[in-house]
Amino acid sequence: MSELREAAMSSKAWPFEEARRLLKRYEKAPPEKGYVLFETGYGPSGLPHIGTFGEVARTTMIRRAFEAISDIPTRLICFSDDMDGMRKVPENVPNQEMLHEHLQKPLTAVPDPFEQFESFGGHNNAMLRRFLDRFGFEYEFYSATEFYASGQFDEILLRAAEKYDDLMKIMLKSLRDERAATYSIFLPIHPETGRVLYVPMKNVDAVNGTVTFDDEDGREWTVPVTGGNVKLQWKPDFGARWAALSVDFEMYGKDHSTNTPIYDGICRTLGVRPPEHFTYELFLDENGEKISKSKGNGISIDEWLTYASAESLSYFMFQKPKTAKRLWWDVIPKAVDEYHQQLRAYPTQDAKQQLANPVWHIHNGNPPESKMVVPFSMLLNLASVAGASDKDGLWGFIKRYAPEASPETHPDLDDAAGFAVRYFTDFVAPQRQFRAPSDQQRAAITDLRDRLSAWDGGLDAEELQSLVFSVGKDHEFENLRDWFKALYEVLLGQSQGPRFGGFIALYGVEETVALIDKALNGELTA
Repeated sequence: MSELREAAMSSKAWPFEEARRLLKRYEKAPPEKGYVLFETGYGPSGLPHIGTFGEVARTTMIRRAFEAISDIPTRLICFSDDMDGMRKVPENVPNQEMLHEHLQKPLTAVPDPFEQFESFGGHNNAMLRRFLDRFGFEYEFYSATEFYASGQFDEILLRAAEKYDDLMKIMLKSLRDERAATYSIFLPIHPETGRVLYVPMKNVDAVNGTVTFDDEDGREWTVPVTGGNVKLQWKPDFGARWAALSVDFEMYGKDHSTNTPIYDGICRTLGVRPPEHFTYELFLDENGEKISKSKGNGISIDEWLTYASAESLSYFMFQKPKTAKRLWWDVIPKAVDEYHQQLRAYPTQDAKQQLANPVWHIHNGNPPESKMVVPFSMLLNLASVAGASDKDGLWGFIKRYAPEASPETHPDLDDAAGFAVRYFTDFVAPQRQFRAPSDQQRAAITDLRDRLSAWDGGLDAEELQSLVFSVGKDHEFENLRDWFKALYEVLLGQSQGPRFGGFIALYGVEETVALIDKALNGELTA
């Protein structure tokens, strides 16, 4: 056993814990199908969102961890439930009147309101695939419409007709009496209108593989359960899809957790062992409330990528997936800096530590070198005092601080500089509140200004930090945190900030003296 595999078999990183649990599934014999199948599923009624990214990113992390401990091949299927009926017209698309004419039709039977693809489902599937390809995910795309119509689902649909009563018992336990009275696991597609019908079944013929029902006008119809003539309700579909594909692993949000016994029961009743599953906690907004697509109270994937790299988002997704997390603007700078801290630590770590490092999982065991010689939080402060309108306005300071750096040799730093200016302009600048110093603080800040004016020690961040520290001690601040907080509030207009010595080294000694003069003269509060 290689050193990597040996370390992976005992790693406490959650992707390896899940991978080992999945490996136990086949400890007696390898899968008959020849591979382990991971799946993620989507409802393509709208555009992909940040939860979509999280689900595929986390599933991929477990898949790569599994490949590190096992020689069994793997596949990842991204399944689009595009046969679902369009229940309402989205407000953010064109051709609203046309779409209203196609309500309750499968999304792949609804014309594309953007007039770019054969159907609305086809449009949203293309957006999903473009989204996944943008991040380099390795996956196979499955369309529910094709899955039903091509015959791939036929065997399970016929078995569902055969086991209809048993499957209905599982579902009826979870339904209120009013809904249970008309419920069926099968949703027929009307032969004339093409609409998905929510009607009770008059008869399910397991021998002939057909269902009989009355439509809304009272006309009786009999159609095959195969060939795309019916679809399953979404909960039975979940478990039946597991059975049809022989899925080994799927993760989903905590809001699905109460349905897990239903999904498993459906799959078992259809004669297939349910997959291993992983339930992750949901994201919260700034007020601790669950993020909702309809409310728009969270951050979209495009919004995150306006202010930080995709890798920083992957880092955020890696952290404690079973703990509810605030997904708000203020988490972005922290995620960026912690991601690069882990990148810098990786080369110095042993195999066990590297496998516990998030960057191993983000980069499939081959993380790049970090070129972020200036932390993102420091770039934000530099953007603040430099008044930069673009990243070029920061590079003069960066090159003086790190002469070896350039946009060409340090592309991650160059990207971060651009992100920092945008983030500062949109989030930091509107919230800044400068204040005048107290008498004690004014005396200390004046002393700091004088010592910096006489400074000839260069731009060593640690030596400058010691100087700032000494001023605070000499002016008898009971808690030196109060001294540094005063510097941030008086000079930067915020209650917290970077190591101040590092800030001086980056911004410059003379420039910091000039900033202090502005503060002492009341120009910043004005």
